Amino acid sequence: MFKKKSNWDIQAIILVSLIGLIMGVIYTYGFNLIYNLAKAVLLPTGYAQLTDTLMSGLWYMAAPLVIYFVPAKGSATLGETLAALGEMLVGGQWGVITILAGFVQGFGNEIGFLTAKSRKNFSWVAVLLGATGAHFTGFFLTYTLYGWYKYNLNLQILMFFTGWVSSLFFDGILVKLICNRFEKAFFKK
Repeated sequence: MFKKKSNWDIQAIILVSLIGLIMGVIYTYGFNLIYNLAKAVLLPTGYAQLTDTLMSGLWYMAAPLVIYFVPAKGSATLGETLAALGEMLVGGQWGVITILAGFVQGFGNEIGFLTAKSRKNFSWVAVLLGATGAHFTGFFLTYTLYGWYKYNLNLQILMFFTGWVSSLFFDGILVKLICNRFEKAFFKK
């Protein structure tokens, strides 16, 4: 039977590490492949940059999954950073910058969950605030790092909102539904 860990001990550290590293492998061999195919399809349209934001929420998913199992402070940041490390180590296409991105995205998710003050009960509000936090920090990083500020203002606005929707859907709604199914399968009597 699974047991959630609300404080840091060796089991919590191992669980956070496993979730993070497994998500890193999924990011590299699952999400990166889908992303590259989608970007190639959109390239002739002139809107290939939207792929970055339409799919951004996929790379934020480790943090709320970690918080679900280990609702201790810092778990989202550590879990997403380890996912990024795992992604980089198995050949992720963005290299070492992935670790910075993972840290920033995990920290944003962490802020959202802290704002909701409901880290332990994993509420809809907490998950959606976490997704919003991940979007804001992740978008700001890529906006400055990759020069998105040079794009047409309409494209920047579209990228901001498509990224937010992506984050709310993948990092928020999808993760919450996955965790609800897990809850029914393993935690309810």
